[in-house]
Amino acid sequence: MNQKSYLPLIILLVVSFAAVFLPAVPTEILTKGTFPDGKPWEISAGDTAWMLTATAFVLLMTPGLAYFYGGMVNMRNVISTMLQSFVSMGVISVLWIVVGFSLAFGDSIGGFIGDPTTFFMFRNVLDAKAPWSLAPTIPLALFAFFQLKFAIITPALITGSFAERVNFKGYVLFIVLFSLIVYSPLAHWTWHPEGFLFKLGVLDFAGGTVVHMSAGWAALAAAIFLKKRKSMVENEVHPPANIPFVLLGTGLLWFGWFGFNAGSAVGAGTLAVSAFATTNIAAAAAGLSWVLFDVAKGKKLSALGFCIGAVVGLVAITPAAGFVTIPTSIFIGTAAGIISNIIAHWKAKSGKIDDTLDVFPCHGVGGMVGMVMTGIFATSAVNSAVVENGLAFGETALFLKHMLALVIVSVFAFVVSYILLVVTNAIVPLRVSEEEERLGLDVSQHDEVLMEA
Repeated sequence: MNQKSYLPLIILLVVSFAAVFLPAVPTEILTKGTFPDGKPWEISAGDTAWMLTATAFVLLMTPGLAYFYGGMVNMRNVISTMLQSFVSMGVISVLWIVVGFSLAFGDSIGGFIGDPTTFFMFRNVLDAKAPWSLAPTIPLALFAFFQLKFAIITPALITGSFAERVNFKGYVLFIVLFSLIVYSPLAHWTWHPEGFLFKLGVLDFAGGTVVHMSAGWAALAAAIFLKKRKSMVENEVHPPANIPFVLLGTGLLWFGWFGFNAGSAVGAGTLAVSAFATTNIAAAAAGLSWVLFDVAKGKKLSALGFCIGAVVGLVAITPAAGFVTIPTSIFIGTAAGIISNIIAHWKAKSGKIDDTLDVFPCHGVGGMVGMVMTGIFATSAVNSAVVENGLAFGETALFLKHMLALVIVSVFAFVVSYILLVVTNAIVPLRVSEEEERLGLDVSQHDEVLMEA
């Protein structure tokens, strides 16, 4: 019998009542004005319309991820795996309004974290005296909600690493801690004008560092901490539950990724078009390179392989999408597909780590490949925000900065995530019992089944 737990409901009720007393009523909604430095700004209807669309695209990626992951797990764990993604939409959305946006984009404290009081309970967002400085043609509230969708999908990506063995309550607590202590600082470092990586000159157009590297390293930490599934220890082979689910999820992710990357131009212009194009081409090249590499090794071309490869390409182009030329995205996608394929198959052959759905080889490695490629191929000819061109253009400074940032982000994301797993486990056990794992998480955690026997 499940034990009653009132604390989560009490927390939600407290937040709800706080919202009544702190409603963030706007005093004046401005459509044009000047920044503190004297530069003029004005809200653009066209840019706002595109960014509303892009924001919706990015949210669609999380249900897409649910289908992508849900189709790959065992039949007894489809619902639980998919629900983990959907619950992230609920938990992180509320957390973002309360304090998450402030921690990521509030007034900088030393370049490491935002002041939690800056936009607490969304205060000063709807009636902001100016938009976000790097998005001067859209309302600040729209920028905040665009960034929310990134914050939602990042912890959802981690779920593939501990699929089929995680306690749902422990999972929810972990993503709250991860969002506050790992994701928000990384977003601040990388995307806030006062963030220390931003000021260093590190480029991350749409989240290769903030989203994919952080999720990938957290996934590796989780796989190590939670140890192997019982089925893996006993060498049981469970086929994917539903390959068409994976195909559907890939299509939704690919579609939504146009909002992810092209939306990161924060406007409807040439840069958004360039990012849109590089996104499509990198995904296509990576999907092809994954399956053709398999064929070259004597394996059959598989739907699962193309889907995984395409997602790896989307991951790898994310940090570079608005900084590299369109033909270059072919190379980035091809290289990422082959490199991630090698790492995934090496991991499977070694049998030492049970990263259930290869989150680290796909998102962690893919994100790192993208970060390196950005340091090589970024050019100011595509985006004037590139102050130092990449290694391919004869300059070394950007590449070296990216190598330094790669080490810093990797160590931070892995070590802090592992600590958070230890803390979470001390409060709520993260690993289900052997009996619950045998029954499957759909039944043991949610009392639901995909289909009756």
